[in-house]
Amino acid sequence: MRPAPGEVLHFSEDPTIEVFRPHVAKTTREATPYVWAVGYDRAPDYWFPRQCPRAMAWVGPDTTPDDRDRIIGVGSGTRVHAVEYGWLDAMRSVELYGYRLPATQFDKFDAAFVATTEVRPLGAPERVGDLFELHDEAGIQLRVLPRLHDFWAETTTSTLEWSGIRLRNARP
Repeated sequence: MRPAPGEVLHFSEDPTIEVFRPHVAKTTREATPYVWAVGYDRAPDYWFPRQCPRAMAWVGPDTTPDDRDRIIGVGSGTRVHAVEYGWLDAMRSVELYGYRLPATQFDKFDAAFVATTEVRPLGAPERVGDLFELHDEAGIQLRVLPRLHDFWAETTTSTLEWSGIRLRNARP
């Protein structure tokens, strides 16, 4: 589930959205109302239930072989996503949908894309399907841990590129 050329994606557990309206997200420091979306490279960051805490790391241009092998693992690809055991049932059962949106209405904003006007999807939402299968098909290692914080601490002090989402929902 990735956007085609000319598209960005918005992931939601709600299959009934007809119009995306700009709003100030509760978790952002931005005061400007936006419609949020992601492009091809960052779409896998959202192959999770919305509230699921996840820590992600991938090889970037400045990544050292030592950090790659230590955090991702020897022979384990170039990207790893980590979740906690407590979220496995939600990952198996969530009904997640991808909305394809016209990229022309969005501007790049850090790792995401934002629009400041209402956006209509290009078509009906698409059911994302099996999240484990999606990771497998994309060659992304999915690691399950008792808690994310130690992995997160190692990742954020490494030379890997990384992102963490909903970490406030992780076990203390």
